Amino acid sequence: MKEIVVYTSNTCPYCTQVKNYLSEKGVEYTEKNIQTSKEARDELMQMGHMGVPVLVSDGQEIVGFDKQRIDELLQK
Repeated sequence: MKEIVVYTSNTCPYCTQVKNYLSEKGVEYTEKNIQTSKEARDELMQMGHMGVPVLVSDGQEIVGFDKQRIDELLQK
């Protein structure tokens, strides 16, 4: 199974949607909260992103809650 990392924050409703969607599909993921981890915030900024959620897997990045792109990524 692919490694999936989801960058989130405490106040982001789309982050909750991404996490719930992955959980409903039985997909394991690692959450990196940019509000509680300076390291996670720095990683996200180094990728060129200023907002969350950002889902990263196999070198691909999905910004926001994009069900179609998440499904495509999970099928590969």
